[in-house]
Amino acid sequence: MEQSLILTGTQAAAEGARLSRVQVVAAYPITPQSKIPETLSGYVERGVLKAEFVRVESEHSAMGVCIAASIAGARAFTATASNGLAYMHEQLHWAAGSRLPIVMPVANRGVGAPWTILNDCQDSISQRDTGWMQLYCMNNQEVLDLVIVAFKAAEKLLIPCMVCFDGFLLSHTFMPVVIPGQEEVDSFLPPYVPFHTLDPENPVNINPVVLSEPVADPDGVISPGYMGFRFRLQKSLEDALPVIRQTGREFGELFGRSYEDPLFRYRSEDADFLFVAMGAVAGEATEAADALRQDGVKAGVLGVRVYRPFPAVELYEALRGRRAAAVIEKAISYGYEGALTSELKACFYGKSERGPVISNFIAGLGGKDVAASDLIQAANASIAAAKNGTSPDRAQWVGC
Repeated sequence: MEQSLILTGTQAAAEGARLSRVQVVAAYPITPQSKIPETLSGYVERGVLKAEFVRVESEHSAMGVCIAASIAGARAFTATASNGLAYMHEQLHWAAGSRLPIVMPVANRGVGAPWTILNDCQDSISQRDTGWMQLYCMNNQEVLDLVIVAFKAAEKLLIPCMVCFDGFLLSHTFMPVVIPGQEEVDSFLPPYVPFHTLDPENPVNINPVVLSEPVADPDGVISPGYMGFRFRLQKSLEDALPVIRQTGREFGELFGRSYEDPLFRYRSEDADFLFVAMGAVAGEATEAADALRQDGVKAGVLGVRVYRPFPAVELYEALRGRRAAAVIEKAISYGYEGALTSELKACFYGKSERGPVISNFIAGLGGKDVAASDLIQAANASIAAAKNGTSPDRAQWVGC
């Protein structure tokens, strides 16, 4: 039966895993995600969740356990943040290349050095090229819901998925969260059926060294070379957005909260100016948009909920014909600009219709507060650049 509780983001992520009936949880603590495995360990200890809870010695090992469990046919889950995610880097490639539908919440936190336990998105953005899907949450309800959505989409596509949410801003903040009933979640997310089974009577090698050219497997079937496997993963990610949209629509039909649209849209229909952001800052930008509206600026917000696969068509359609856009990012691609900004600009390359003047603002690194006044200042600078017909050639830093 559906109920409403006041939960932190980490508790919401744990509830999403419980409702998804995960079968293996690999646990290693790192702030600010540690409450996720802590909560799940209590569920396993009390018999609320029938799962193997594996305590490991590192994040690298945590992903190794998930890889092995998923290959064996279990629904596998872990969570991490910051340098822990960086320590997993090798294993992230391995999980995606093995086509394993692992789901992993990432409680976004700045990466050392220098050390910080506070929020930015440098950790997950730095892993964007590992072959994982990435979803970004604006609030704790989305954290719970998108864990469940992620499992269904991942198991359809055989691609692992990160569910990213801001450390402390969401992970440790209490918010009202509607918890679906278990029977309804079971009807939405049936038990995982692996695409192959392990048979001791018929042993096989999994993920052996492959050559550059296709070769025949033991059954005489021609199998791809290394580049062929990479092409298959890329093709699946290119085709993933319709699956994510359908999964989000089905979730909405059952629970009343649709995630069909990969973008969160706020007062965007008639906007001349748009904030573009991911995660909690997209929600914070709605306050700035309202203030700008009171001053006569037709402002709105686009929140990028699905970052990988990249929703290029949706962003192009949402932004074409607008005058200006300020992309607010909690990460930087060192030596250039924010990754989201570069990819947003690419949406308009070669298109007949001109896009807005796009300005990039780096904000909130290491937990630096991003106030509505900061966002309004960024908006005014972006609108001024559009009036002058100049696109800034580098990222601008807010509150540095």
